[in-house]
Amino acid sequence: MLLTHIRGPRDLDRLTPEQLDQLAAEIRTFLVDAVSKTGGHLGPNLGVVELTIALHRVFDSPRDKVLLDTGHQSYVHKLLTGRQDFSKLKSKGGLSGYPSRAESEHDVIENSHASTVLGWAEGLAKANELLGKQDHVVAVIGDGALTGGMAWEALNNIAAAKNRPLVIVVNDNERSYSPTIGGLANHLATLRTTDGYERFLARGKDLLERTPVVGRPLYETLHGAKKGLKDFIAPQGMFEDLGLKYVGPIDGHDITALESALQRAKRFGGPVIVHCLTEKGRGYTPAEQDETDRFHGIGPIHPDTGLPITAAGADWTSVFGEEMVRLGEEREDIVAITAAMLHPVGLTKFAERFPDRVFDVGIAEQHAAVSAAGLATGGLHPVFAVYATFLNRAFDQVLMDVALHKCGVTFVLDRAGITGTDGASHNGMWDLSLLQVVPGLRIAAPRDADQVRAQLREAVEVEDAPTVVRYSKGAVGPAVRAVGRIGGMDVLREPAPADAERPDVLLVSVGALAPMCLEVADLLDKQGISTTVVDPRWVKPVDEELPALAERHRVVVTVEDNIRVGGVGSAIAQALRDSGVDMPLRDFGIPPRFLDHASRKEVMAEIGLTAPDIARQVTGLVSRIGGRYEDDAAESAEAAESAGAGRSAGRTGPGAAPKAPTAAEPVRD
Repeated sequence: MLLTHIRGPRDLDRLTPEQLDQLAAEIRTFLVDAVSKTGGHLGPNLGVVELTIALHRVFDSPRDKVLLDTGHQSYVHKLLTGRQDFSKLKSKGGLSGYPSRAESEHDVIENSHASTVLGWAEGLAKANELLGKQDHVVAVIGDGALTGGMAWEALNNIAAAKNRPLVIVVNDNERSYSPTIGGLANHLATLRTTDGYERFLARGKDLLERTPVVGRPLYETLHGAKKGLKDFIAPQGMFEDLGLKYVGPIDGHDITALESALQRAKRFGGPVIVHCLTEKGRGYTPAEQDETDRFHGIGPIHPDTGLPITAAGADWTSVFGEEMVRLGEEREDIVAITAAMLHPVGLTKFAERFPDRVFDVGIAEQHAAVSAAGLATGGLHPVFAVYATFLNRAFDQVLMDVALHKCGVTFVLDRAGITGTDGASHNGMWDLSLLQVVPGLRIAAPRDADQVRAQLREAVEVEDAPTVVRYSKGAVGPAVRAVGRIGGMDVLREPAPADAERPDVLLVSVGALAPMCLEVADLLDKQGISTTVVDPRWVKPVDEELPALAERHRVVVTVEDNIRVGGVGSAIAQALRDSGVDMPLRDFGIPPRFLDHASRKEVMAEIGLTAPDIARQVTGLVSRIGGRYEDDAAESAEAAESAGAGRSAGRTGPGAAPKAPTAAEPVRD
């Protein structure tokens, strides 16, 4: 096999055109075999095999910087840069599913949020210019990512420097996850189906230069009017109006044509767009026949059939999607918004049932939030479903356009908390901190499927403020029954009657962590520590009854799948201070650092967010508090004895020693 002999990009230089085609076929076979075992982004990588080969033959990575937008199409790049062990792809200790600086010097950027690559490229090209470097910068961006506003902000700046070398490769497969939508998509479609003007102009030049006397002047006139001809023959004027040289469309599966186009772009000496037409899922029939997303991201599958190895159970996303359809049937004002992720966020059935009431705005979260504000102001109730990690991109719009204007918009945050295998950029661990500062905004954190349904309904009833419903990734567990209600909080566990007067711990559980918090309470009970477990349901604002409830305990413990800085624990601590409740609080959550890819369970164990870890720390905390209470009681008794000589023992009243609260039993290992 040729692939096993590729240890770096320069190994490609010695291959003949026939061998390059053979290598492309081997890579596709390898990808199907490897990714079917581990899961991952299969369809996007099958579509960029020839393009990646051509890029690495024309440009000299890592000296030349090859940048991949979103990075989910980086598997071929990994194979060609010496990383061919895919056995633990996206697993702990294995290859990341995205570019990773820790893996290779060939990986420049690893942020897998879309539409950023052109900004990176523009900055790197400026640096090359100022430092006098002759290195090339190549930015590969999908047509879906071009729907993001940041891409056009960067293009505006790239075009301002006509002589600054920069190659932009548009990987046009008509899709982001699903088919790309919008005006840009229509424009690219026109380019795909129209012969280039360069071919027309070349034929005209040959003909006119053979015409005596008037031929050359006519050609120069024709060339001077080329902008009009371009718009007539191949309307790529949108790019050239910005001052960007346009090359294409190029067959993205023809290595020879790709190399020729990239070589021309490399020599140009200014910003150039190379427009490549590729097919997502190419070469693998199950992917080619999947109209939903061409196997964009898959779990383990049977490679021959493309069918999942294990049947998927109910997950958080599908519970939301089904309830949205019910809400849509009950309320005509309910509309849905997605940022190019209709299927991943569970809106497919809603779109099928109400095609006129779902809006896919492309990879443009900022626009989605502002558009939602407009929809709400116009009398509708928009539900914007988005991955929790991607709402970060629209924070200012949530704050200044939605909340400031008191718009009734519901944000549904999928993949909240630790998602695991997709790594640092996809963990939804920031939202509870970012959104705490937004005035009037309310946040629901459902603990199970029943609560997703109930709290989604509660959220869409709010018409004078933004609401947020956030839930986890993957399978949803069994229902967690409440045994009581205090204010708006569900009580999930009460202490034994003997401890009811002053339990040791008030444990505040956030969202899907409820089962783990109940396990913590069981472990504490074995240590003689009494615990009340509550689920606030709505974690912002803090329930008005919580400070009084906390005061009836000796310590408050909060557990959330969000960074500890500024999260729910911090908000509850602030609420206690504001209410004059001075008591110990221990907040458990995610440390403020980027987390490496691994399974959710492995990440939770690594950061100490497990029931045994939490129970161990809470046991120690309660023990220390009990020791302090006993010391304080002894000191008070001694003071009373010396100050009240002659008074009868056990006298009550202002001069009596205060009664020490009951201490926890000694800690048992």
